[in-house]
Amino acid sequence: TMKIKRLEHVAITVKDMDKARDTWVNVLGIGQEYEEQIGETKLAMLPIGQTYIELLEATGPDSPVNEWMDKAGESLWHLCFEVEDIDSAVIELKGKGVKLLNDEPKPGHGGSCIVFLDPASTGNVLIELAEIPEGH
Repeated sequence: TMKIKRLEHVAITVKDMDKARDTWVNVLGIGQEYEEQIGETKLAMLPIGQTYIELLEATGPDSPVNEWMDKAGESLWHLCFEVEDIDSAVIELKGKGVKLLNDEPKPGHGGSCIVFLDPASTGNVLIELAEIPEGH
């Protein structure tokens, strides 16, 4: 049975990473652990206990952030749960009839392997599952 270990991050889309970071870091006092670029998306990870706020900014036209921003603007985008074993989670979910947005796990933040569940299968909430490498 799939084991969800924790809510790993809450993802928020932003127009301007520096402006958003100013709010989270300087106003709310939440430190940034790291920033990285994946494809045409810049992300910043801000830890709060065992969970992160993930800020995402599109840096090119092919960023998936653009499609969300067109509909919802700067807002909550998805929830990410850490799982022990992404491959067995995918098999279990497919067996339960859950549709996935990517059929095979793909590289994600911080060296993780990720998969997104189709919101049509989850009450219109975009859920990401991530297997996080040891030490991250």
